[in-house]
Amino acid sequence: MSGLTHLGASGEANMVDVGGKQETERTAVAQGAVTMQPSTLAMILAGDAKKGDVLGTARIAGIMAAKRTHELIPLCHPLLLTKVSVEIEPDDNLPGLRVTALARVTGKTGVEMEALTAASVACLTIYDMAKAADRAMTISDIRVVEKSGGKSGDYRLQDV
Repeated sequence: MSGLTHLGASGEANMVDVGGKQETERTAVAQGAVTMQPSTLAMILAGDAKKGDVLGTARIAGIMAAKRTHELIPLCHPLLLTKVSVEIEPDDNLPGLRVTALARVTGKTGVEMEALTAASVACLTIYDMAKAADRAMTISDIRVVEKSGGKSGDYRLQDV
């Protein structure tokens, strides 16, 4: 378990000390998907959901969630995020919606968890706002697709 920085010698969980690390610009992009019936997708895109603007609400929910990641994930550091964006695009091949979240910070630790949290909560919000029309929706493929900055360098998921 030597590669896991959040575990102590006896296996106890610890918050990593990033005090000695250099501040660098760090960016992470995460994605997720919500698969649904074509009629549900059409309803959302037409703005006809009973709860209101699904896409706008999900975008704001994702941004808010990224800012609170340290309150949700026990060992995450609170970060002064410099940018969070959430884009939601229809994908007729699913059919459904693809969510892409970007988080950026100039700091001593990465923002992968913030991007993942933004994508996850945006997907959950889409589900919540459209569940009356389609309880069989599926949330899937939540993953980091890109990151830059920091000691570990850049990463880009192949096939994106």
